[in-house]
Amino acid sequence: MNAARDSGGSRESRVLHELIDAHGETFAEEAGITLKDTPQPLYRLLVLSVLLSARIRGSVAVAAARELYDAGLRDARGMAGSDWQDRVDALGRGGYRRYDERTATQLGDGAELVAERWGGDLRRLRREADGDVSTLRELLQEVPGLGPAGADIFLREVQHVWPEVAPYLDAKTLSGAERLGLPKDPGRLVELAGDTEPDTLAAALVRAALDKKVAESVT
Repeated sequence: MNAARDSGGSRESRVLHELIDAHGETFAEEAGITLKDTPQPLYRLLVLSVLLSARIRGSVAVAAARELYDAGLRDARGMAGSDWQDRVDALGRGGYRRYDERTATQLGDGAELVAERWGGDLRRLRREADGDVSTLRELLQEVPGLGPAGADIFLREVQHVWPEVAPYLDAKTLSGAERLGLPKDPGRLVELAGDTEPDTLAAALVRAALDKKVAESVT
């Protein structure tokens, strides 16, 4: 019985580490965001989370986030003060055309909220939550265009710099674990991942959840 359990654990560890090695890039990293606990990277992650939460390919959302950055829309005040058409055009250059007009409006409204309520600094949102992740998730959903899925995206990534959030393995990450035949228990997954950062673990599992080929490549 112990041998069988050890064998299963070895298989699970091997699969998970192969997944992390091949697909452990976070979505922030893919979008060129060097995540730090400072206003601009946190705001860029918020924008990326809004873009990723739409029913659109992740690669398109990442490309659109890069275009917004290249257009100079890098912080809440810059986004709030930008022209709506400039936001539409940047999204379009990233291939984000199906939702470009609605998302351009949401980004403008969301930027105004972040600028006015939290002074353009999402660390103030963090302080408002006072270490409670459920409150943090609720506050994030006050941002236009950021529903439960978008809040989860933000929290999966921000746990790299907000340690009170970690380990954040939501339903999407656990569905990736299930597809791989791995345990759906967050504590067990963290144990199997060893020294892997929780944001990297979460990103790898999400990529398995989103793309069957990713899962097949390691199983």
